[in-house]
Amino acid sequence: MLNATGWWLAVAPVDLRCGIDRLLVLAQSLRGGAPIDDGAYVFRNRSGSRLKVVCVDGQGAWLCVRRLHEGKFHWPGAGAERMELTREQFAWLVAGANWERLSRRVEGLARAL
Repeated sequence: MLNATGWWLAVAPVDLRCGIDRLLVLAQSLRGGAPIDDGAYVFRNRSGSRLKVVCVDGQGAWLCVRRLHEGKFHWPGAGAERMELTREQFAWLVAGANWERLSRRVEGLARAL
């Protein structure tokens, strides 16, 4: 079962024609060569309409694909090579929502309480 302890987003677009082995190499480079166990690594295509998620656990790796029929996934601007996401941010991302805006709103509400 998928149970990632961390979610990492590759900011730069990736050619999603590549398979799981190439994505695992990219995932390892996102972590600076650190072990990638128990993590989920999110990649998107250039147009922003498709995602591939590689989840790594002690038994092997999962490759998940998500495609939007309309619109694009919200993605951060260039700057960093990778971003770490929370479980909630990842859920908003794959739903097609603006997860950065929703994260700011939730953080603002938490501070107000």
